[in-house]
Amino acid sequence: MAKIIKPDICVIGGGAAGLSVAAGAAAFGVPVVLIERGLMGGDCLNHGCVPSKTLIAAARHAQAIRTAGRFGLTASEPAVDYERLHARIHEVIAGIAPHDSVERFTDLGVEVLQSSARFVDENTVAAGDHLIRARRFVIATGSSPAIPDIPGLDNVPFLTNETLFDLTRLPAHLLVVGAGPVGIEMAQAYRRLGAEVTVIETRRALSGADPELASIAIAALRAEGVVLHEATTILAVEQGGGKVVLRCKNGTGAFLVEGSDLLIAAGRRPNHASLGLSAAGIDHNAKGIEVGSNLRSSNRRVYAIGDAAGGLQFTHVASYHARLVLQQLLFRLPAREDRAIVPKVTYSDPEIAEVGWSEAEAREKFGAVEVIRADLALSDRARTDGVEAGLIKIVVGSRGRILGVGIAAPSAGELINMWSLAVANGMTLKQVRGYVAPYPTLSEIGKQAVISYYAPLAKNAVVRSAIRALRVFG
Repeated sequence: MAKIIKPDICVIGGGAAGLSVAAGAAAFGVPVVLIERGLMGGDCLNHGCVPSKTLIAAARHAQAIRTAGRFGLTASEPAVDYERLHARIHEVIAGIAPHDSVERFTDLGVEVLQSSARFVDENTVAAGDHLIRARRFVIATGSSPAIPDIPGLDNVPFLTNETLFDLTRLPAHLLVVGAGPVGIEMAQAYRRLGAEVTVIETRRALSGADPELASIAIAALRAEGVVLHEATTILAVEQGGGKVVLRCKNGTGAFLVEGSDLLIAAGRRPNHASLGLSAAGIDHNAKGIEVGSNLRSSNRRVYAIGDAAGGLQFTHVASYHARLVLQQLLFRLPAREDRAIVPKVTYSDPEIAEVGWSEAEAREKFGAVEVIRADLALSDRARTDGVEAGLIKIVVGSRGRILGVGIAAPSAGELINMWSLAVANGMTLKQVRGYVAPYPTLSEIGKQAVISYYAPLAKNAVVRSAIRALRVFG
């Protein structure tokens, strides 16, 4: 006989989004049940952000050794111990895992059920031998790699982000299908570690980013030896002679690409197929669960957050959604998602970071806008660090309001933080102009861009006349 549980909140999914809701509610003494069928910590900890950024860090050090000659040091081709790198990746995961563990959340007062979840009606979820009838449900089941429909792919072994970090050897020639953030990040990292890398993309590489910024990162990849085929269709995939073969076609005709390993990085799909959503009256589609700006589904008892809700697929979005839902569930305060304040970062080198409206989006939404740019070459710190390419773009609306910012630069993900604050608070260039940037830092480039916006005032006839008049007073 099933055991019936009646918590205040039932969270389905133990990734970043679900854990944030469970921990936040438990901190206020609210009864919470958390259901997770797989690894606690979800994709970010086990297959995504944590292992990928550990790999990228190793690749960055390898590239520093390779290019040390420009700083007067002895450069060499780095010797990569991939088994040791594999061990380090999993050491980092293991070091973070206790924070997301069943034991920690049990200690917080959360009842954790390690089972699959399925709605049996609008008010009830079944999980193992339990029936959960909560006041509110929060679906935070995340997403999985989307597998494109390529003829022959079913008969060829391939990697995704869920299996890539299990490799204990360096691929000789990695073929990457997809040139979104994940594809580009992994392509550059493996190239820096010594693999040959070829990337195939049906559209423009980094098509979700501002083209002007994306072109800087793509040029850097190609300069490092990554082969990138854009606007290219994969007709079929085959295996023979111990190699993976992609039959491709683009504007120049048909061609073959051969490699040792195949990585599929063609986007993600939500994990909601097994939840029995129709039984609960929850509207959904292939992109995710349909929610309003308050993240509530068509079933008023149920919210969906993070990748489950479609939209932006970032761990920090999951945390943002968790806060919005907790605000409503615990304090009965209205909350609305504002995607314009959410920063997006691609961790290539240089990184690409954006927040707010892009130039194209702003022109479409607001009409007349101004765009101010500053080249990273103007930064003294960029010169000392040997950074040759980079850019900041600031999209400016009426009365100098900052509508959006995009940066292509080393550590752009760090540099965007101040601008995220500015966009979220509706700040103007005048307010940013007043802050003092430490010298020498890359962040100065933003201040220089703002100053350039006001530079024409120095030649304004009215302003010059006023200054002349004030000189009369000594």
